[in-house]
Amino acid sequence: MKVLSVVGARPNFMKVAPIITAIRAHNALLARCFESRKEIPEAVDHVLVHTGQHYDQALSDSFFADLGLPEPDYNLGVGSGSHAAQTAEIMRKFEEVLLRERPDVLIVVGDVNSTLACALVAAKISFDASGRRPLIAHVEAGLRSFDRTMPEEVNRVLTDQVSDILFTTERGALDNLTREGVPAEKVRFVGNTMIDSLLAYRDKANASAILHTLGLCSGAANGNSGRSTAPYALLTLHRPANVDSRDAFLNIVEGLDELCGQCAVVFPAHPRTRQRIADFALHGHFSAGPPRAGKIGIIEPLGYIDFLCLMSHAKLVVTDSGGIQEETTCLGIPCVTVRENTERPITVENGTNMLAGVRKDGIREAVRRQLEKTFSNEAPPKWDGGAAGRIVEILLSASHVRSVDRGARRESTVFENVDLSKGAAARLDRSGLAGPRDSTCPLS
Repeated sequence: MKVLSVVGARPNFMKVAPIITAIRAHNALLARCFESRKEIPEAVDHVLVHTGQHYDQALSDSFFADLGLPEPDYNLGVGSGSHAAQTAEIMRKFEEVLLRERPDVLIVVGDVNSTLACALVAAKISFDASGRRPLIAHVEAGLRSFDRTMPEEVNRVLTDQVSDILFTTERGALDNLTREGVPAEKVRFVGNTMIDSLLAYRDKANASAILHTLGLCSGAANGNSGRSTAPYALLTLHRPANVDSRDAFLNIVEGLDELCGQCAVVFPAHPRTRQRIADFALHGHFSAGPPRAGKIGIIEPLGYIDFLCLMSHAKLVVTDSGGIQEETTCLGIPCVTVRENTERPITVENGTNMLAGVRKDGIREAVRRQLEKTFSNEAPPKWDGGAAGRIVEILLSASHVRSVDRGARRESTVFENVDLSKGAAARLDRSGLAGPRDSTCPLS
């Protein structure tokens, strides 16, 4: 089976990395069990495509290194542009890759322009006269903010409509998909691959020297041994609705004035956001260099490991990011989201997140309330580090059923009757490839 995965923006990297790790583990397991064979049945050939939607090469390389991602097989180098121009350019370049590689499965993740663009190409493509195309698997399906003014919401809804297999992170996503007419047999609740990454790299992040570098702790520069961390808050802002309007941006920073008086506020700001601060003459609210109480301390954007460390030790996180709402819930860190809605309601209902809106009074009140609360770090169901393994297992079973159906001259992506209880061993038995197995092999 050939699987092609697409990444385009930084949040995609954390969602795809565990899937690649799970594929490697699957192939290594098969290699051990079939070491005497020249060809290994059910090995997965993986192809990674980076669209280049986020075009900061240095930061992209940092995330790839931190997450152990392989060098992309293809980098489309799309870069910036309007939504229409960027989506169209991704589609044009990705079609060439898809026709060359002809994968059995396409994995798209999240809700960025790359997600929708590549799903649309795969939905309309034909590899041969029979109309064969890849199965389209959407990881993080069914999330809804119910705000169609958000480009990401449009991407989510349309991607789910053309996908064959929809992997969800929370149970409520099935209700959203059912309302939109998506058949339940296409949906699989598997958990959260972004949390897979967090759990896999939490110990490594804990040994980061970033707190020492920023002057936020005393003692050892690496690890927690002997380290005393000063209280600080972490801020992230990137949504155009929040940073492309002076009034909106000013409301947010003024809403944080009380917080700035209580502790340092650390803001890893991307160049585009820094430019908005200059354009809107908001310098008086920010300071460069080591973070200090009284102003928002701007620092350079961080790689995954350093950012995870900074988030894990924060007194409070203020954000407009969807993924950070999930990560703080898993970590048990109070989070204030400066948006009117969220596509991740489980972080509010069962997590550590509070919606503040975008007016300064609401932000101040949300900050006060969150700092008064005590949270546990009990994660939602299936946010256990095993989501990627479940995804790979389901894709293998779905691909097997589809190949059998194709042999009977009928295409089908229905796989709800596939027995996954015995995992790879069950599939190998059904395919007739198993043969004699070593009793010590995990597939036996």
